[in-house]
Amino acid sequence: MKALLGLLLVLFWVSTVPALDRFPLEPGETVVGEIEEHTLSGKETLLDVARFYGLGYNQLILANPGVDPWVPPAGRKIVLPRMYVLPVENLSGLIVNLPEMRLYYYRVEGGKKVVYTAPIGIGTEGKLTPEGLYLVYRKKEKPYWHVPESIREEDPTLPPVVPPGPDNPLGEFALYLSRGAYAIHGTNKPWGIGRRVSHGCIRLYPEDIQVLYPLVPVGTPVKVLYQPFKLGVKGTEVYLQAFPDLEKRFPEPLKVIIEQSFTLQKRLGRKIRLDFWKVKQALKKKDGLPYLVGTTGEASQS
Repeated sequence: MKALLGLLLVLFWVSTVPALDRFPLEPGETVVGEIEEHTLSGKETLLDVARFYGLGYNQLILANPGVDPWVPPAGRKIVLPRMYVLPVENLSGLIVNLPEMRLYYYRVEGGKKVVYTAPIGIGTEGKLTPEGLYLVYRKKEKPYWHVPESIREEDPTLPPVVPPGPDNPLGEFALYLSRGAYAIHGTNKPWGIGRRVSHGCIRLYPEDIQVLYPLVPVGTPVKVLYQPFKLGVKGTEVYLQAFPDLEKRFPEPLKVIIEQSFTLQKRLGRKIRLDFWKVKQALKKKDGLPYLVGTTGEASQS
């Protein structure tokens, strides 16, 4: 009976998983969503909770330090970091932010700009997708996986080609990128989302890629970024969202924030005033939660 109840619980989680967060974009604002809470039932893991709310494993663990991800305590309230500072980049097409392990897709619907977002799995150490601009040059439903020779050298038991099905790591849908052998695709191992698990491809939950796939036309630009620290504006408030610098590329993150503030000020045409004590505290935590670190003022003269 307990085994049956456990199976029914898993089926409930999978069948009720929502796909892709979607937010309208307000002029002059670069922060979307809200911080939420979830009360643990004692019957789900943090991986279950992350998938249900469209979060990656990394996000939930960072935001809730000390909570056992496999046997979280019943009745405990945990933070759901469903508020996002948009990457400091031109807002168009697909944006992949590697340290955040999250994808953004900007498009116009009904004459209004919106952004979709989803957590992703990324490359293991030494195998991150190279930064830069790509295009979606081909799309494929039920893709075949032509196993690269480098991967077959690591695992000689793999066949040259893996057909569609439950053993195919590409899942049910794939968006192929214009440089290298990289793709944005689904997965047959959804618990790897929000982790460093791939050889460089970008993995999404099956329910997320299913919704994203028909929305993205061939020719869509894809920008791969490495931005562990993001500064954004909501109303007159300035927020900082910081993630671990996975590859330790920024030994002086405060300088990065100052540069971002100038970029944001120029883009929005409003002065940015930062509280540097709050900035340093957020940079110290690096827990993926957006923190209020400043305000905007009158129109900038720059």
